[in-house]
Amino acid sequence: MEKVLLFFTAASALTAVSSLPARSFYFVYEPKNWTEAQSYCREKYTDLATFESMEDVDILDNMKDLSQMVYPSDSYRAWIGLYDDVNSWKWSMSDPDFYQQDEKGFRKWSSGQPNKVGERENCGEIYSDGFWHDDNCAINHHFICSDSSGPNATFVIITISMNWTEAQSYCREHHTDLASVRNEAENQKVKELIPSTGINWIGLYRDTWKWSDGSSSSFRYWRGLEPNDNMEHCAAIYFQDSGRWEDWNCDKKNAFICQNGFSQKVVKLKLINTSSVDLNDPQVLENLLKQVNTSCVA
Repeated sequence: MEKVLLFFTAASALTAVSSLPARSFYFVYEPKNWTEAQSYCREKYTDLATFESMEDVDILDNMKDLSQMVYPSDSYRAWIGLYDDVNSWKWSMSDPDFYQQDEKGFRKWSSGQPNKVGERENCGEIYSDGFWHDDNCAINHHFICSDSSGPNATFVIITISMNWTEAQSYCREHHTDLASVRNEAENQKVKELIPSTGINWIGLYRDTWKWSDGSSSSFRYWRGLEPNDNMEHCAAIYFQDSGRWEDWNCDKKNAFICQNGFSQKVVKLKLINTSSVDLNDPQVLENLLKQVNTSCVA
């Protein structure tokens, strides 16, 4: 069979599901802070544990040995791979060409901002003085949309009160997106649109809680009122509450849970034929999938 050139792309002509080994979990009862636990897991196993479903919670709840988890304080908790990246602010606008004009990740935070009060201030707003604050995304404000063409952008104020998500949808329907502000000159243009007491959403938001292994799992199992921040940016499983999770001070020393192996991944491929091979031939596709699976497992 002649060679076929493969390019990984989101626009797939073929989907191959690789049969990767199932994950195994491992308790480590030697207390470490979250960063130490992450390093240990990456050295000895694969990474700190990622959770994908209640099945994972149940497995670990049955594996625990509480007799080994009693410390002077913070007992019955174990670190998992979930952490809050406090610096993960990004713009709603996704066009990479647009960001070539971004001046070193331009930010115009007001003094003491962002302060992420109560773990729920994950969206950005601009005040009439031109400085930015974080705020609860569910609050209704007026907002600033942008119309972008290549490196150029113009701004328009929308005097309808919406929450951040609604404002984003409105701007994407009627303009280009919520305003992305890439430099001081653009910030001044936006400032000039705002009344003297105005507060307006812009397109800045924070990508909260992530998994250490880069997994996209959206499964969460927080205790009531968690996460509650208080400068707590790492997640621990609490075994005296059915294995629910808490945000916790990352410097605390806890037991922790490592994982080995990976969950099943979906690999999307776009096939570009540089020969006379018939990509509609089932046998050709089967052989290609075998090659992809072999590469993924290796």
